[in-house]
Amino acid sequence: MKLLKNTPRFGWMTLMLIATLSIATVALAEEQPADTQPAETQPAETQPADTQPDQDEAPASPPDDADTHDDQAEADADDHGPNMQALLDPTHQSWSRQAPDVFKVKFTTTKGDVVIQVTRQWAPIGADRFYNLVDNGFYDGVKFFRIIDGFMAQFGVNGNPQVSDVWREQPIKDDPNTLSNARGRITFAMSGKDSRTSQLFISYADNSFLDNQGFSPFGEVIEGMDVIDNLYADYGEGAPRGRGPDQGRIQQEGNPYLNADFPKLDSIITARVMD
Repeated sequence: MKLLKNTPRFGWMTLMLIATLSIATVALAEEQPADTQPAETQPAETQPADTQPDQDEAPASPPDDADTHDDQAEADADDHGPNMQALLDPTHQSWSRQAPDVFKVKFTTTKGDVVIQVTRQWAPIGADRFYNLVDNGFYDGVKFFRIIDGFMAQFGVNGNPQVSDVWREQPIKDDPNTLSNARGRITFAMSGKDSRTSQLFISYADNSFLDNQGFSPFGEVIEGMDVIDNLYADYGEGAPRGRGPDQGRIQQEGNPYLNADFPKLDSIITARVMD
């Protein structure tokens, strides 16, 4: 008590203020989460499992088997690489080109060659985007990451995360649906109105139930549908519904993730507009 009586009033109030501030600081620190960065949400093109092509996130389940890619096919591919200047710059003049009325694209894949014929009239906006993506080398090295037997084969996330990041933010407007999602037809994946970017799927069967949901085919496989039929499919649906690749990790980590954890996935070695 003597100490309290002899303590100067100003000094005692200062001590009380310091103690109060210290307690408040501790409380704030305890309430603040350790990581305040918001989790990155993955973009559009998400649809229900086994009924629509999507870009859902999925935890990986690494297989033990070795890579089965066709090394000779890769060696035989031409040396015309991707146009990185254009792929990293969506304002590049090459993206404004209109596709021919009818054109063919050849996929050289790890299972063989596939030829797709595009009819621009079917879906002009989608046809133009596909034409320019192919011509700038976007699909070189891209994996067929979601294969659902009896439904479709999906692909179109670039193996380079820098490129993928650019095109996730470049959606195009919808095309009116003019024909059905029949076997062999190629269509952009989507998640809602005006959400198409770069992901595609090729139908294995009659998927006409997709027609009234805005999925507008712009081309069809005219050679090599047997190649599409034989793409590696055992990983199946992506997680959390299956054991296939996590689409969030594909976007963030690219092909190194798929090569390490899903080595049996087939891929497009090169995609070229045919003369």
